Amino acid sequence: MLKRLAALLLVVLALGLQSCSTSIASLESYADSYEGYEFKYPTGWVAANVPKTPNGPQTVFHDIIKTSENVSVVISPVSGDKTLPDLGTPSEVGYKLSKSITSLAPDDVNVELVNAQSFEAGDKLYYILEYVADLPSGLRHDLASVIVRRGQLYTFNASIPENRWKTLKDTMKQTVASFSVY
Repeated sequence: MLKRLAALLLVVLALGLQSCSTSIASLESYADSYEGYEFKYPTGWVAANVPKTPNGPQTVFHDIIKTSENVSVVISPVSGDKTLPDLGTPSEVGYKLSKSITSLAPDDVNVELVNAQSFEAGDKLYYILEYVADLPSGLRHDLASVIVRRGQLYTFNASIPENRWKTLKDTMKQTVASFSVY
């Protein structure tokens, strides 16, 4: 009897501790072997059917219920043999990208770069950029990973409404960190 009670208490304690831990959603893998990139996205998200346009997104995945939660890949040409450092430091590239977004948007859009850093994976240099965007539809939190490879600037962006950021921050960081160009 005492052993059963101890086992039951151990199970209840384990379940209680597990519910206190931060959980990260499980992730699915996506690869585009033609364009040469891959990433992970949250389980339950689906591919959006987006028309291919110059400088538009190549790939978009979004939450099936909250479609404003999404990840996307945009590929843009880079002139000459420029590398990512040739385009600038992480802060400079982040600032340029924020200005390119606001130049295409209405006047009531404000995009603020809140963090910029770089990291290397093998022989590849990536910049990780974090933005808060004030849009007519509300505040959004965006994370982006950028890399220059084969004369192209690859931008992987994860965009979440600000009111969901605390809940999804770890998952979005893991998703953005998974972006790889080969």
